[in-house]
Amino acid sequence: MSKKKHRKPSHNKISNLTNTILSILKKDRNKTFNYKQIGAILDVNDASSRNQIIKKLAELKAKEEIKEIDRGKFQINNNTVYHTGIFDAAQRGNGYVICDDFEDDIYIGSNNVNKALNGDEVELYVYKRKKSGKQEGEITKIIKRAKTDYVGIIQIHAKKNFAFVVVDGNKMKTDIFVPISKSMNAEDGDKVLVTMEEWPEKADSPNGKVIKVLGKAGEHNTEIHAILADYGLPYEFPKEVEDYANNIDLNIKPEEIAKRRDMRKDLTFTIDPKDAKDFDDALSFTVLKNGNYEIGIHIADVSHYLQEGTILDEEAYERATSVYLVDRVVPMLPEILSNGACSLRPHEEKYTFSAVFELNNKAEIQNEWFGRTVTYSDARFAYEEAQAIIDNKNNSIPAEVSLTGEAYKTDQAIADAVLKMDDLAKIMRGKRMQSGAISFDKVEVKFDLDKASNPVGVFFKTSKDANKLIEEFMLLANRKVSEFVGKQKPEKTFVYRVHDEPNEEKLMALQGVVAKFGHKLNFNSKDGVSQSLNKLLSDVQGKKEQNLVDTLAIRTMSKAEYTTKNIGHYGLAFDYYSHFTSPIRRYPDVMAHRLLQRYLDGEKTANPEIYQERCKHSSNMEYLATKAERDSIKYMQIRFMQDHQDEEFVGVISGATEWGIYIEIVSNKCEGMVRTRDIKGDFYQFDKEQFALIGQKTKTMYQLGDEVIVKVKNADLVKRHLDFELIGKPKA
Repeated sequence: MSKKKHRKPSHNKISNLTNTILSILKKDRNKTFNYKQIGAILDVNDASSRNQIIKKLAELKAKEEIKEIDRGKFQINNNTVYHTGIFDAAQRGNGYVICDDFEDDIYIGSNNVNKALNGDEVELYVYKRKKSGKQEGEITKIIKRAKTDYVGIIQIHAKKNFAFVVVDGNKMKTDIFVPISKSMNAEDGDKVLVTMEEWPEKADSPNGKVIKVLGKAGEHNTEIHAILADYGLPYEFPKEVEDYANNIDLNIKPEEIAKRRDMRKDLTFTIDPKDAKDFDDALSFTVLKNGNYEIGIHIADVSHYLQEGTILDEEAYERATSVYLVDRVVPMLPEILSNGACSLRPHEEKYTFSAVFELNNKAEIQNEWFGRTVTYSDARFAYEEAQAIIDNKNNSIPAEVSLTGEAYKTDQAIADAVLKMDDLAKIMRGKRMQSGAISFDKVEVKFDLDKASNPVGVFFKTSKDANKLIEEFMLLANRKVSEFVGKQKPEKTFVYRVHDEPNEEKLMALQGVVAKFGHKLNFNSKDGVSQSLNKLLSDVQGKKEQNLVDTLAIRTMSKAEYTTKNIGHYGLAFDYYSHFTSPIRRYPDVMAHRLLQRYLDGEKTANPEIYQERCKHSSNMEYLATKAERDSIKYMQIRFMQDHQDEEFVGVISGATEWGIYIEIVSNKCEGMVRTRDIKGDFYQFDKEQFALIGQKTKTMYQLGDEVIVKVKNADLVKRHLDFELIGKPKA
């Protein structure tokens, strides 16, 4: 490809001239244009082209689509109604605009996209096609680019005077032109981060410059860094931030202890994954004289070290969350805090922020207290160790269990605490389920990695009683802190974690899918929906369709988000809910700590507009981090399957489209595609009513949920795409 250097005379008819002129005038509706200016934009200056433009301007004026403001100077007729929305690009260059003004998304043909890119906020006008009467749209202005930085592979032109960056993914239908002087000496085939600088009117490609060379495409670190860069997520802290963190006074001081509730003598321990490096929550357990139990949920007091207005706080806010990729964690806070001062490690005194509850044997709350504390962790448990105590049920730590740290308290006391808290957690969980909470225990795919981060095995992480014990007490703290602030009068600004009711259309679509497996859903009432979903999720446990149904059920749910406007949490069946328990890895929890302390100190409410903006940013960063985490799993699945290309696998059809079927392998949950054109023996067409591909001659059907046998056809690490070859269906 090469860039145009000169205007070229044209004696041919200018194609699509009507739409082109209208687009030019719509992009700057307050400006007037004459035929010479339009010719300059179109890069034509011969007599034939000038006459075509003059004639077309007259036609458009006669149709009142444009108006003549001054002699020979034209402007768009502003009677047209314009709308705004978000452009969702499709693979073929066309797409849809998601617009609040219309119930359905507005189709945009490839000739009407007008340089919009996926995710851009755009202005459009909507019209009806003459033949079909269907609504379509034309994008008239880019209001805001979704992003200007892209990851791709650089292709150096043979003459070495320019390059193009081919952007990763299938939604960017153009490459980015880069002068060799702006290539940062990248070599042909390198994966780079490029920023888009401008997109000239007549240019096929935008102009850009390379801002980071990530490395050779396909190499492990290159691809992991590319995932982070694609979502604008950092993987290093600026030196000044690291320096600031390293100079914080981390000593536990008597004068600070005096300001806090001293709980160092209470039996306290942590329960975390065995490979955890930071411990941001601990539990304490005390039997009271009246027979009740005092249970403390102690959270690292990050806000003590993370002072507002510092460069450390600004960096944490920008990141808003830690990012958990398959082979690494990109933390929100520098390691000296995340793994050091704020980590509740065994046999160390720590500043904490606590929610302390008095519970009776029915797990009913008799008293509650919130505030800053100082604590001392007596022991660290891995989930497996705590689970062994629960499974043993004889009030002692099994011989095969080796505590990670030596406990100063007796083994008997620790075992008693774990068992009693397990009993109370099960009661609390039962109450939540009765109140309409939905039990999503989706299987997590994990990889065994060797020292070089090569995947040598796949295993599934499931939630057992020890995990649920921790979950229930964290939920208790999150709910009661939120309720404590939310019920205050006058109303106080707070950071809520909200979850709206499920989308009715998505529920109906789910019903259509699960009916094929013999399951039914009840939509007669709000309680009926949650009870029905719980029954469905329970019924599919261990069945071939489990992961498919779990995934589809989650997709029916609204997306949880952070906001100052409380609407409750549907999935948990809580009227009040916040995130309070993970401030090492989530900035909203830091905000919740600060606001709670503010109100405990009797100060007036915080500015809701400021906190709403912070909530919006935190929700957005959480979304990007989740996408990066999913991409890293997909990448590692492809790496894993590269070493299993000669094997046959049993899979379940997890999706069906006109271009192919998606297959999820039962044994490792890796998902790939069988393209419709690659299925042999017949011509297959997509039947959307049956979620299936059906052969025209044989009537063979490949339907959502069917078991099939596949082999790896192509495992492309660079494009992050896994293609399967369809062998057939298993023999009955």
